[in-house]
Amino acid sequence: MNAQLTPSYKEAAELGKGSFKYAWVLDKLKAERERGITIDIALWKFETPKYMVTVIDAPGHRDFIKNMITGTSQADCAILIIAAGTGEFEAGISKDGQTREHALLAYTLGVKQLIVAINKMDTTKWSEERFTEIIKETTNFIKKVGYNPKTVAFVPISGFNGDNMLQASTNCPWYKGWEKEGAKGAKSTGKTLLEAIDAIEQPKRPTDKPLRLPLQDVYKIGGIGTVPVGRIETGVLKPGMVVTFAPANVTTEVKSVEMHHEQLTEGLPGDNVGFNVKNVSVKDIRRGNVAGDSKNDPPLGAASFTAQVIVLNHPGQVGAGYAPVLDCHTAHIACKFAELLEKIDRRTGKSVEASPKFIKSGDAAIVKMIPSKPMCVEAFTDYPPLGRFAVRDMRQTVAVGVIKAVDKSAGAAGKVTKSAAKAAKK
Repeated sequence: MNAQLTPSYKEAAELGKGSFKYAWVLDKLKAERERGITIDIALWKFETPKYMVTVIDAPGHRDFIKNMITGTSQADCAILIIAAGTGEFEAGISKDGQTREHALLAYTLGVKQLIVAINKMDTTKWSEERFTEIIKETTNFIKKVGYNPKTVAFVPISGFNGDNMLQASTNCPWYKGWEKEGAKGAKSTGKTLLEAIDAIEQPKRPTDKPLRLPLQDVYKIGGIGTVPVGRIETGVLKPGMVVTFAPANVTTEVKSVEMHHEQLTEGLPGDNVGFNVKNVSVKDIRRGNVAGDSKNDPPLGAASFTAQVIVLNHPGQVGAGYAPVLDCHTAHIACKFAELLEKIDRRTGKSVEASPKFIKSGDAAIVKMIPSKPMCVEAFTDYPPLGRFAVRDMRQTVAVGVIKAVDKSAGAAGKVTKSAAKAAKK
């Protein structure tokens, strides 16, 4: 981030935008995007006293929703940026506003921690009344989405001028700071957005679950052999382990594991690793396959699965037989909406109609889905990163979903390499 910021400080100052360097960098990217140059600001890193923070994505990005779902990392916390400007705030949280959409998505997809930053407070002349009004409205609205407002920090900021971003602002003497409840009722307080980020509850990393590693790519490296690459979502990967790839149904031994060109004795959730496998050709496995431990709940292909689907923006109606492409972890496969089982209330999850003929934008439904070719998915409750998906059609995200249950297919007898058979006997 620093390398990217330094030249911009000068530029910003020359343009009289010295007021706030961060907003300027982001605005510059935004302007370039608006001119049709897509810039992936996918991963920005910065440090707080407690955490190394990665900003996964920023709204306004064309594929924001898709990235949020299939993004290589699942967010630990969402920051909802709300514009305080007259009319702007109201538009964002209206029935079809983006603020509502993004908050609902974050919650549905398992991002349970939230910070609300109320931006552009300078345009309201730092009005306490406006801040209070926005908090009241936002509290109601995030409650409906599913968040508990007591666990949320509300911070008034001006991104452009830097107020309450890193240091407490002198422009709002009435603001006494934010307060939120943590797990087990512990309270935390602070004034700035940085402090609110620092007060995120430490995320639990799923090392105790069985291994799931969706492949991003498979390389053939001269003198080494086949090297699959991907992010460990759950569990641990170690040299000597016997792994199974689904739905390819190939089992083999892991010879070595490395990250950033360094050998690892073990890879953990969140690590992007490459690992060398014996007697497997590049043709046997591919992007979208999932590696798991052959001895501990190995992954299997899905014959079908049921999912809770929320239709975001589809111009028509969606009925049985619809077969769009699903993006789930690194897989990108057409799946058929085989049966609409029931229409449900988005917020409560209660059934409002059995076996509906169609669903349209704004509706949520439980749907039975059948992949057009073998794919490996899991129930969201078992393996969250493998249990959420985006439905892509007409070059946009038309729906999102969370997988409730999977009908796993045993599949044909798979290929077990010699090294795996040997390792299994050890």
